[in-house]
Amino acid sequence: MKVQDFGRFDGPLVLFGGVYSNFQALEALIKAIGDRPAICTGDVVAYCADASASVALVRQSGWPLVAGNCERQIADAASDCGCGFGPGSTCEMLSRGWYPHAAAQIGPNDRAWMAALPDIGIFQQGERRYAVLHGGATANNRFLWPSTAAEDFEDEINALEALTGQIDGIVAGHSGIAFQRRLGDYSWINAGAVGMPPHDGRPETRFAVLDRGDVTFERLSYDVHAAINAMQGAGLVQGYDVALQIGLWPSEDILPDELRR
Repeated sequence: MKVQDFGRFDGPLVLFGGVYSNFQALEALIKAIGDRPAICTGDVVAYCADASASVALVRQSGWPLVAGNCERQIADAASDCGCGFGPGSTCEMLSRGWYPHAAAQIGPNDRAWMAALPDIGIFQQGERRYAVLHGGATANNRFLWPSTAAEDFEDEINALEALTGQIDGIVAGHSGIAFQRRLGDYSWINAGAVGMPPHDGRPETRFAVLDRGDVTFERLSYDVHAAINAMQGAGLVQGYDVALQIGLWPSEDILPDELRR
């Protein structure tokens, strides 16, 4: 596991992840961020049409980020996304459409950049020390939901602190659902995804802002129709194109029961 120091941030800090090759959402996020610093939890590429352009814009921004499972898999020239979907699940079947498209857009230079990304980032804000990772410390594709048992979060925190030393909070992604979970003195923040709505029936996506230990979740509006047109033009019509507009994922089998519609 590669751990990198992301530095100290004394003012509001934007936390985001799951760009998912949604270039239009990424452009809108840059405008929303303004001059604030930001950190990305990975999966710059995935379901949408513009993997190469999204990577270029993220690299140009200079934001610190950790590798998502998609970055790891593409860097390794793996045959699948490594998202942790169960064999035969709807998510696994749909990935056979979007993953080859994303992987084909990424050239050797960007693959080398992905391979060099850290697994864990560390930053300081005020008196609190945070760790950033994609899914979990035990597996970067581990799904942790708002309702996941406290023991599972505690296992991840213990595994994380064995690598990083004492921390006060965790910033994660992967699940695509923005939430904060308090576990004793710890705060587990999932920054959500800016490239896909959080299965709530609305097209707006999510990102987080951390300021002096307090986190708020903001909605992101962008040119949804342009993103859909780009996907359909690329033949990415497995259902995620529709999800951008209706705000509901084309598969629910990865979700816990309480998040299904």
